[in-house]
Amino acid sequence: MSEKIVLMVTGMKCGGCETNISDKLKTLDGVLSVSASHKDNKVEVDYEPAKIDVEAIEDAVIDAGFSVE
Repeated sequence: MSEKIVLMVTGMKCGGCETNISDKLKTLDGVLSVSASHKDNKVEVDYEPAKIDVEAIEDAVIDAGFSVE
């Protein structure tokens, strides 16, 4: 069963930033889909909690060069 989280992310300036975050998160086992919006400063992630936790998703966003609030 999947769950959805919404992360408030700062540092996204354009569509390229959205793509960067989306591509990074989609490589993680357990992430099903990603929707990033630099205009709203948010990233929505559908994921399988049995395979990945929220902390690992947040860490991936930080590793991509952005901040999670």
